[in-house]
Amino acid sequence: MSKPENRTVHKLPLHDSAEAEPSISVWVSAVALLGALLLATGAIIALVHPQLLVSPKDDINSAVRIYAGYLASRNLALASVLVITRLIRARASLSTTMLIVAIVQGIDVCIDCIEGRWAIIPGIIVFGILFAIAAFRLRQRTVWPRKVRP
Repeated sequence: MSKPENRTVHKLPLHDSAEAEPSISVWVSAVALLGALLLATGAIIALVHPQLLVSPKDDINSAVRIYAGYLASRNLALASVLVITRLIRARASLSTTMLIVAIVQGIDVCIDCIEGRWAIIPGIIVFGILFAIAAFRLRQRTVWPRKVRP
């Protein structure tokens, strides 16, 4: 009688890996897609009608148009990544992108406070908080690991 061989058997999953991941909740999807829409709208406004980005008394010159272009490229890039990562259900990438958008909104709030644009600050804060909560919800774990005491 021969000895049985010692082999490792690798079992392949019976389902697609996308199905193994928990689905992205409706409210997280809504925040991501609404945020992408708002970012894309801001980008289009910056390119087409930058006068809407400044107060009526301010002049629009070539420097303002250059920075409006930078705003547009930033917003279009973020909006595109939000939509693409949501469509392909890339939870980690979507979470990271949403966290980046939340951080950008936080920096925008700081700049708006310095420059005294008080009317728009509450909306930006809500937008940033929603993105941060959604990003952490996608991770479904704490950002900082808890220390285990012996």
